[in-house]
Parts: sequence; structure tokens; C-alpha cells
Amino acid sequence: MHDFDGINARGLVLVGCGRMGGAMLRGWLARGLEPGAVTVIDPRVAPEWHDRGLRLNAPLPADPAVLVLAVKPQMMAGALGGVPRLGDTLVISVAAGTTIATYEAAFPGAAIVRVMPNTPAAIGQGISAMIGNARAGAADLDLAEALMRAVGRVVRLDHEDQMDAVTGLSGSGPAYVFHMIEAMARAGEAQGLAPALALELARMTVAGAGAQAVDADEDPAVLRENVTSPGGTTAAGLKVLMDEGTGLPPLMARTVAAATERGRELGRAADRGGS
Repeated sequence: MHDFDGINARGLVLVGCGRMGGAMLRGWLARGLEPGAVTVIDPRVAPEWHDRGLRLNAPLPADPAVLVLAVKPQMMAGALGGVPRLGDTLVISVAAGTTIATYEAAFPGAAIVRVMPNTPAAIGQGISAMIGNARAGAADLDLAEALMRAVGRVVRLDHEDQMDAVTGLSGSGPAYVFHMIEAMARAGEAQGLAPALALELARMTVAGAGAQAVDADEDPAVLRENVTSPGGTTAAGLKVLMDEGTGLPPLMARTVAAATERGRELGRAADRGGS
């Protein structure tokens, strides 16, 4: 567990305390961050955060250890405009699309770490990818990783241009999986199952297979092969699903590509707004 003494002494500012910001805050407090060290800036702070000892919409500390930006990309320009110039503060952003260059323009000379988490962070099962700017040293990256580990696993990227693909794959990916559950349930209904039963079967199949894929040492392809008997029912279904023209691989490639390109568009728009 990372030692948060430095943050407890200097403070952490969280701008935006919605689903993602709130999930991170719960994780930090559970891991030893003192409530009195946290300043939350959000005009719509949820009732659960009142009377918890947090500094809600209070003046920012003079030199906080960390500033975490957890607002939606379209709200980022307004959020940046409301944050005064900071001293030796690590700036962490979890907003999709907004590039490091935008933050460097707002916080000249600051150590900046850009992070892309995903929504399972709300239950501590997220995956976050991170990349720092040239000013972010090893200690800054370690601190950012420790903070993000409060909501799941963390991977580090080599280049910022990988972030759009991360957004298209894991950032948006939970929605793809939720839709697959919907589609599987409807397919079960079409074969005669009651709606509630089909949905429960689909949900638990995806949840169980996902957990197995995380815990197993084998490649997912090996796991797939292990449950596929030649000429059996699974093989019949996979023949449709794995079709190179109409199956899941080309569909998923187009899906992730579309989300990735949208991430690039958001980044370009944010850069224009910050210039």
C-alpha cells in the first residue's frame, strides 16, 4: 500500500465527484487518505459525501500535493478556468480525449499524468492506462499509479498517442460487453427462454467467463478451445460468431476503430479550445 502521508500533509484536490470521481474517492479513503486532506470541487456533490469530514467546495490549499481532474471532456475547459495556478502539484486527469498539451497550457511547468480508467472502477474492478509528460518523474508516476490502484489494475503506456486506442478498447469496452449481454439474452428469448431467465443466464455467463479469463494463465484462445468440442454445440455457435466476413472479429474491429477515432476528435477539439 502506498504511503499517502505526503498527500495528507499537503492535500488533494478532486475536481468532479461523479461516478468516477466518487469511486476513486471511496478507494482513497479506504486506503488511508484522510478526509480532511481532500478538497472536493463539484457544484452537485452527492449527499453521501456530506458530513464525512471532507472539504466541500472550499478554497483550495495553497500548494496541494495532487490535483485530480475528473470531469467530463466537454466540461474540462470550464474546470481548468476555475483552477488557479498551482505550485509543485501533480496534475492527474481521468477525462477522455483531453491531451497532455491542453493541461500543459493550463498548468505550465507542472508534472502531468493522463489516465484512462473505465466504469468497473466503481466496484474496484477497473483497468486504467496512464502516461506522464516530460516533467512527471518516477515518484509522480508511482503516486498516480497508487491512486488509481484504489479502483483496479493499472498499466503504463509508452506514448500518449496510444491513449485513443485505450479509450476505444477498455474505456468504452464495458458498454460493448453490456450490449453483448443484452444481445445474448434476446437470443435466448428467441429460443424459448423466459426473459428473466435468459438475462440471468447471459449476465452470469459473461461475468463468470470474464473472471476465468482474468484468473487463468492461458491465453483466451486456449480457454475457448478448451470448451469447444469438435462438431459440438459450441463449435456450431462459434462458426457463426468467428466468421471473418460477418462475425464478431470484423464487427469488433470497426467498433473499436470508431471509438478510437472519436477520441482523437475530442482531443483535437480540446486542444483547439485550450489554444
